[in-house]
Amino acid sequence: MEDAGVRSREPRRSCRPVHKPQPLLKTAIRANCKHALTLGPAGDPNLMPWKALRARSGAFRIPRVREDTENDAASEPQAPVLDGQDAHWRNAVGFWLLGLCNNFSYVVMLSAAHDILRHEQASGNQSHADPGPTPISPNSSSRFDCNSVSTAAVLLADILPTLVIKFLAPLGLHLLPYSPRVLVSGICSAGSFILVAFSQSVVTSLCGVVLASISSGLGEVTFLSLTAFYPRAVISWWSSGTGGAGLLGALSYLGLTQAGLSPQHTLLSMLGIPALLLVSYFLLLTSPEPQDPGEEDEAETAARQPLIATEAPESKPGSSWDLSIQERWTVFKGLLHYIIPLVLVYFAEYFINQGLFELLFFRNTSLSHAQQYRWYQMLYQAGVFASRSSLHCCHIRFTWALAVLQCLNLALLLADVYLSFLSSIYLIFLIILYEGLLGGAAYANTFHNIALETSDKHREFAMAAACISDTLGISLSGILALPLHDFLCHLS
Repeated sequence: MEDAGVRSREPRRSCRPVHKPQPLLKTAIRANCKHALTLGPAGDPNLMPWKALRARSGAFRIPRVREDTENDAASEPQAPVLDGQDAHWRNAVGFWLLGLCNNFSYVVMLSAAHDILRHEQASGNQSHADPGPTPISPNSSSRFDCNSVSTAAVLLADILPTLVIKFLAPLGLHLLPYSPRVLVSGICSAGSFILVAFSQSVVTSLCGVVLASISSGLGEVTFLSLTAFYPRAVISWWSSGTGGAGLLGALSYLGLTQAGLSPQHTLLSMLGIPALLLVSYFLLLTSPEPQDPGEEDEAETAARQPLIATEAPESKPGSSWDLSIQERWTVFKGLLHYIIPLVLVYFAEYFINQGLFELLFFRNTSLSHAQQYRWYQMLYQAGVFASRSSLHCCHIRFTWALAVLQCLNLALLLADVYLSFLSSIYLIFLIILYEGLLGGAAYANTFHNIALETSDKHREFAMAAACISDTLGISLSGILALPLHDFLCHLS
């Protein structure tokens, strides 16, 4: 057996091709030489243990150059090295799909909220059929067609677990590697569809909604933190994907139920989404590239260790999670001028969505109450998708303006619920579409601004801390929408 010192040097010499390598491949070949040495057991760089092979899959794939041990002249790399353009598009599509899949179950549960709460009014399991024509209001003295429980109850079940996760995330979630987090997120998403689809009661359905909340909250913290290891452009792709989840989730639920498919079968047809989440993360994303070629080893270690470690990674000096409590508090205070406007935007829009949508009921249309509610959700999500995808052409620095406009939307629709001065449902459609545009723009621009203005050292922590904003606003709106629903439903 060769001496260990000889083994550590020999592969580096033999990995150099006889001819002069192309400039674009120098870095990749140098990295491959290093990993060919470190990944092979018993000093043989051609053999790879199962853990290393598993670590190379998907988001942590490391291209490898095979060494001809019987000839001192090295051969060409056996696997093609991803060029910059290919890696860029794989990461862009990967983060778009992650955003889509992560928020999909959350959106579908909100779109199905009216159907979930109609469960107790149907006999047996017949609530899985479309409600059909406008039902008679359970509160005959009210001018509204009210459920006994506000759809804000579904909102709270869909957001409170996410709130807990996001509050705890900056304190210790980084100790858990990324891969297990993604697996848990995918499993919870699939479980939510199955549990709600086969539920026989509202309580069981709400438990399924809680699973969707855990999936969405854990995934959002995980993937926003992961963007710190990739070019800043992936944030816009992630934001667009989350907007796409809103549009496709609401549209698919609306379209399938309108086509005659029961809510139960509609939910079961969406089980492919959690699988797509896992495929996007493990097979589509490329390994994070060092942003400074002069610090290649340090950047690779910082980026890959939390991705592939099977145990909690040790904090390295200068890493985002190596900050002291005082430093974290200082960073958090610096984020408040972005966090507070986003809280207000989400408070106003979800107060509208889950507190007022159910009460914006028009009897002089061909749409049933349940169908009107689904159309409201779909149009809102269409606006969100459009604005979250507009970051490349429209950048808004002062997000306070968006918060003010969204609060004006809330005041207008709340006044209409009380006074009924908007006589056309199509006018309500336009206002709801505008509401979605404001909400999506606030989300995308907030995280884009944070990514631009925070240092590399603070960015991962800042992204994880700021994502509490939307969840906090949504939770507050759900809490206040419950008593408002009871008050308005008792108006004669």
